[in-house]
Amino acid sequence: MERSPGVFAPQWRLTSIGIALAISLFAFEGIAVATAMPSAVRDLDGLAFFGWPYSAFLVMNLVGLGVAGQWCDRVGPRRPLLTGIAVFTAGLLLAGTAGHMAVFVLGRGTQGIGVGLASIAVFQLVATAYPPRLRPRALAIISAAYVLPALVGPVISGTITAHAGWRWVFLGLVPLVVAGGLTLLPALRTAPTPDRAPGDRSRKPLFALLAGIGVAALQSGGNAVVAGRTVLAVPLLAAGLLALGAGLRELLPRGSTRLRRGVPAVVAVRGLLAGAFYAVESVVPLTLVTLHGYGTVASGLPLLAGAVGWWAGAQAQGRITTVTRSSLLRHGLIALVCCFVGMAALCLPGAPGWPVYLLWIVGGLGMGVCVPTTGVLVLDQSAENETGTNSSALQISDVTAAGLGTSGAGVLVGATAAGGLGFGAAMTVLGIIATAVCATAAAGTSRTAPLKERAAVG
Repeated sequence: MERSPGVFAPQWRLTSIGIALAISLFAFEGIAVATAMPSAVRDLDGLAFFGWPYSAFLVMNLVGLGVAGQWCDRVGPRRPLLTGIAVFTAGLLLAGTAGHMAVFVLGRGTQGIGVGLASIAVFQLVATAYPPRLRPRALAIISAAYVLPALVGPVISGTITAHAGWRWVFLGLVPLVVAGGLTLLPALRTAPTPDRAPGDRSRKPLFALLAGIGVAALQSGGNAVVAGRTVLAVPLLAAGLLALGAGLRELLPRGSTRLRRGVPAVVAVRGLLAGAFYAVESVVPLTLVTLHGYGTVASGLPLLAGAVGWWAGAQAQGRITTVTRSSLLRHGLIALVCCFVGMAALCLPGAPGWPVYLLWIVGGLGMGVCVPTTGVLVLDQSAENETGTNSSALQISDVTAAGLGTSGAGVLVGATAAGGLGFGAAMTVLGIIATAVCATAAAGTSRTAPLKERAAVG
């Protein structure tokens, strides 16, 4: 039997390479900035504003995601993608040439908008450039493109910062980003324009900004709680909840909080698994150092193991054709549940630390299966003029939940530093919460199935 062409067949090769290059560079910048940040804030005398570049990126990334969904549905992926790449490049130039911390923060915010625009446009490009049978493998490229930066990003960015200066962590990406955009031009020229424009949703960018401000306010409120500044914490938390709720009500599909069948359930499940995973991941190295006495290098290795597991899961889901997508999503969530149960157990008194390496491979494997699978489920259940909006909702759910999860984990860590809770007990609680969240998501996966899939199962 003749083997069917894959995503690197001649007709899709340049598109696949361009997608891999663009996503890899976005991911590298996100990882590299953590290494370059100490030198940047020292040179710019901005230590008091250390968190602002991260918050600016998060808030403006949500704005970019909100803009991109509506725009892609109206005009197709070409203009949003090229604009996103251009805006991201401008952000790199701003950050790399900044002479003041305010300009550096502006550059990070500009990068956030660019990544938001381009990531949704890439998602829609997958829907238009590849036939349905190749979409799982095309989305696997996106997941796999995060692995190499995770493996080599800290080393490369650290080397560049030490020998050439932190500015080149940003400026050095500019020609590579431009090259990635040029590689995608052939596919973008032939990308179809939607037959009809969707209804007016011009308020989405404003609600995305509101949601981003809500996340930032909740993070600040959590930090104020840890610091014992209750007078400040209460209004920040209240304002954050109101802003986030108002923003997400407009940005996410109706019924997402109730896991309504179809796209709303997929969007909700994506948020649940992202929030749980990134919350636990953010404290893995700290847990190994604090509870098990590991060194800096050894404590970071589980994250590399998780990246490899993620790559393996993404590749596997792209080749599995005998299991329904909703069932595959459930299997990935079960892997995450097993990982988090193990992580909670490793935080108990007397538990060893070495199993975390195996557990985080399992966790990465689960994410590698789940993230592309949720993307396929959204594309399969979206009309042509809805792929941008629904893809935007999926990414907004992911980014928002990840921000809230890591913020919540940070509050728990801060509580241990304040002496209100033992570190091991706090991390056990975090593992149990993450387990419950993913178990809830796994129970709701039957609602993510397309109608034809549910009929086949029935």
